Amino acid sequence: MCSTKLEIIVAGSAKEQVCPVCGRPLPAPADRGRKRQYCSATCRSAARRQRDRTESNPAHQTNPVNDGLTVDARKAHIYDVVTNPTSPLTRVASARDTARSADEALRAAVDRARDAGHTWQEIGEVLGTTRQAAFQRFGRHIDPATGAVMPRESTRTDLVEHAVALLGAWREGRWAEVRRDFDDTALREITEDRLADAWATVVGLVGRYEGMGAPFTRRTGAHIMAYVPMQFEGGEMTGRVFYDENAKVTGLFIRPPEAV
Repeated sequence: MCSTKLEIIVAGSAKEQVCPVCGRPLPAPADRGRKRQYCSATCRSAARRQRDRTESNPAHQTNPVNDGLTVDARKAHIYDVVTNPTSPLTRVASARDTARSADEALRAAVDRARDAGHTWQEIGEVLGTTRQAAFQRFGRHIDPATGAVMPRESTRTDLVEHAVALLGAWREGRWAEVRRDFDDTALREITEDRLADAWATVVGLVGRYEGMGAPFTRRTGAHIMAYVPMQFEGGEMTGRVFYDENAKVTGLFIRPPEAV
């Protein structure tokens, strides 16, 4: 019995036949007939379903890149980026670069979807946001003076980070921190009491705060606006922080996406 077991292990390590679905070794055939391709009826059915999906999706057939980009592969790549570098700051830089690359890929994918005729409503549903928020983030705006498409600017990461921190301080009631980088007009008009009342109004309308979406920036005249999608129990809102050329805060709003 021992020699039989050893013989099976050695043979298996050399040229063992495995199930292409689950990876388990295939049982030895009972006779010299047709060789088994799958270890069970369950794996055979799973393989058939995969073939049906592939045949019904020609785009997947003609794009071999998709085959390697499984969810697990993407997760493994991101994990590798943030765990392999030697220092914590290097990890931060690597994760930042990965996020920027992902944002660029997402923008390119949205452009292709628009070129293919998909609406902002459809794109928003895929992204889990409204059509207005999707357009504000990815759309190309028209210059009202010339009618020409305005060039898309890169997101100001410094202002995005500041806006996210500012809105975080606002929801946590750290009023002095919210007002720290206000310009003189904003300091005069947006008092701590007004900040407290405004946040209470938001919570009264849409419930408890739950999280933020992907922020971005847009230039409008002499100002740059940072848009921060915000999720609440009762729906989505958008935080808007206005900055001047010196990165001073000149305005602060939380509004429904339709009003953005």
